[in-house]
Amino acid sequence: MVNEIDNWETANDIITSFPTADLLGKGTNRVIFNVGGNKYRILCKYQFGKNMVHLFVLWIGTHAEYDKLCAEGKQYTIEKY
Repeated sequence: MVNEIDNWETANDIITSFPTADLLGKGTNRVIFNVGGNKYRILCKYQFGKNMVHLFVLWIGTHAEYDKLCAEGKQYTIEKY
C-alpha cells in the first residue's frame, strides 16, 4: 500500500516500496506490479511531477497473459487494456 510518507524521487524508489515489482527498462517509464501471490500483473507508466509521482494503469491481466504479452514484445508499447 502506498501512503503519503512514501517519497519516490527515482524509479528505484518504487521498487523499494514494492520489492516484487520490476522496472521494464529499455528507457521506458514502466513498472510491472505482481499482484495476488504472483497470479496477476498490473503494468503501469510512471511520471514524476513536481511534488508527486503519477501512476497510470496501462494493462491488467494474469501472469500467463503477461508472459504472452512479453513474448510479443508488447509490454513496451501497450497503452491501454
